[in-house]
Parts: sequence; structure tokens; C-alpha cells
Amino acid sequence: MNRFEGRRVLVTGGGSGIGRATALRVLEEGGRVVAFDVNAEGLAATAERAGTRADRLTTSVVDISDETAVRAGAAAAVETLGGLDVLVNAAGILRSAHTHQTTLEFWNRVLAVNLTGTFLMTREALPALLESGRGVVVNFSSTSASFAHPYMAAYAASKGGIQSFTHVLAAEYAGRGLRAVAVAPGSISSDMTDGRGPGLPGDADMSLFAKLVPALNQGGFAPPETVAGVVAALASDDGAFVTGTEIRIDGGTHF
Repeated sequence: MNRFEGRRVLVTGGGSGIGRATALRVLEEGGRVVAFDVNAEGLAATAERAGTRADRLTTSVVDISDETAVRAGAAAAVETLGGLDVLVNAAGILRSAHTHQTTLEFWNRVLAVNLTGTFLMTREALPALLESGRGVVVNFSSTSASFAHPYMAAYAASKGGIQSFTHVLAAEYAGRGLRAVAVAPGSISSDMTDGRGPGLPGDADMSLFAKLVPALNQGGFAPPETVAGVVAALASDDGAFVTGTEIRIDGGTHF
């Protein structure tokens, strides 16, 4: 299956987790990919996993919360690819704290990466995506945007903002051939979620998470490739009639 043959794709967060899985899936399906991440070692590992397909992969260390870095990185990516057809905003951070102990610095950092970073990347990529005539933006929301995830107020707020932002993009640019869709993963194993990855407070009441258990996979978390497959479908022509919505991928955690 070569749904991305001739397609030019920019993936943020490509150095680990779902971002890496998405970059590798697009390469597997024939696409050319530029992958951004703040972690150079993670990007090197992605390139290694790409194997013989690495000749269609370019990696770059970019902090998506830095406007100057995003502007330069996006321009370089478009030049490298000779245009842009798909932007996948997978980069993000997950931090946890009691809401009453959440500092403004903590709050602002989470929103700077997750929400503002998604905005900056999209803004800089839009001219090339619109020029493509069939551009696609896939943003990463989360089940936390719609369902209570204790101790994650900043994260949930950032993801709710991403969902709203995605709807605006879909409405504003549909007439110019652009599609915008959000995926809302939950119960997915990644560097952010494994173990105590979210950095839950030491006195966190774990009983509050009792209902956050997927119905599928015997209650266990699914691998990042589960989400990458859905992203690939949405970003390809198979998703040609999907825009202005979010797709929940959580194994039935939130029926």
C-alpha cells in the first residue's frame, strides 16, 4: 500500500512515540518525510529504524515552542521537500500537578509546547499546504480534552484548545482544499505515559484513574503504531471526506 507515494509530509515529535511511529508509517507507504523533535538522539533512532527508507527521511532538531526556530525549520522543510502536502503536529509534553499547586511557569510551558507550538507550526506550513491544493493538517488532541484526567489541568486545557483550533482551520480553509482533523489518543503506550511518565504527584489518588481503563487489549495500553495507522488513513486520500472533527483512539476507555 503506497498511499503516500509522491506526498510530502512534515511530522513533529518524530523522535519518539506516536510521532516516530507516524513518520515510519508514512515512509513505509512511500512518502517523503521531514521529522522535527527537540531530541537529536531520538531523531537518530528514528532514522535508524527507517532502515532502507531513510533516504526519504530528513530529520531536524526544532523546538516548536520557539517562533524563530519554527519559522526557519518550516521553511527549510518545505525547501527540502519541494513543497508540502501534510503536516502532522504530534509533538507535545505531558506534565502533572495538583491544580492548586500548578505554577504559572508550569502552565505556560505546557501550553507553549502543545497549543502554541501547534499554532506556530500550522501557521508557517499553511502557505505551502494551500499551494498543494489538497493539504492536510492532523493535530494531536487527547481524550483528556473531553474527559477528566486528574492532575492534568494544563495538559487538558492545551488539548481542548487544539480541538477548537482544528475546527477553525477546517472551516476557514475548506474552500481552498485544505482538510484539518484532530486525533484524540488515550491509553496509548509512549514515553509520555509509561510508568509514572506524566510525573503524577507523589500523593496522587490512583483510584481516580480506575475508570481510565480501555475495554480492548485486555485493559492494557496499545502501542503507538495503533495511532499512526489512523493518522495515515486520515492524512491520505482515504480520509478525503473527513475534516473539522476529532477521532478518538482509546480502545473504548471512554464509551
